[in-house]
Amino acid sequence: MKLYSYSRCSTCRKAIAWLQAHHLAVDPIDITLQPPSREELGLALAQLGRKRLLNTSGQSYRTLGPATVQAMDDDQALAALAADGRLIRRPFLLTAEGRVLIGFRPEEWQQLLLE
Repeated sequence: MKLYSYSRCSTCRKAIAWLQAHHLAVDPIDITLQPPSREELGLALAQLGRKRLLNTSGQSYRTLGPATVQAMDDDQALAALAADGRLIRRPFLLTAEGRVLIGFRPEEWQQLLLE
């Protein structure tokens, strides 16, 4: 599994603690230094939709502006997300099977990872 997170993000820290409590090993990747690839983001887009991908409360999103982001087609949005990890809602977990979890919802994580 790959976990893209940000060390200053409390939600990311909760997700890491949850993974450790359930004995699921991951090495967190700093999403601001190494964002998910375009291919990984494409999987997330197909599984969850663009709205779940975007960190709409972040500075990068506010700088671009909602109108600009909404005007982007999927290719443009994927390119922007791959270029700036701060645009991506976090944590961003990619399983070995290619399933994606974005944000930390314990019940969702339990269902996908433990059941």
